[in-house]
Amino acid sequence: MESVREYLWFETDKRVEMINITRRIQELVNDSGIEEGICLINSMHITASVFINDAESGLHKDFKEWLEELAPHEPTSQYLHNRGVEDNADAHLKRQIMGREVVVAITEGELDFGPWEQIFYGEFDGQRRKRVLVKIIGE
Repeated sequence: MESVREYLWFETDKRVEMINITRRIQELVNDSGIEEGICLINSMHITASVFINDAESGLHKDFKEWLEELAPHEPTSQYLHNRGVEDNADAHLKRQIMGREVVVAITEGELDFGPWEQIFYGEFDGQRRKRVLVKIIGE
């Protein structure tokens, strides 16, 4: 069994963004030479997420609006976490809802998805550098 570890780095222009990383993950799988196994994609920051869903822009707008209703950024004073130096309590809550990581099977060298599935990096407290771990394990 082999394993490969890579990091993807992100620094978004906006506070909240959802970025399709499927192609980049498939490139890493291709480069690994692993034909059968699994690929873990893990956000290594507590205000960012990795999730699987449809690559449809209306859905992503819906996600953003829904998350903002559930955990609004403003007023920042509504959160105990924000009584220190930070103003990002809402981003922690949004990350908790959208998830920390995904695991995708690798079959015959390809990410083994269901219909319409794509991998996304979700940023909820952007405009600073963050990383995602990609761990590919298999043969």
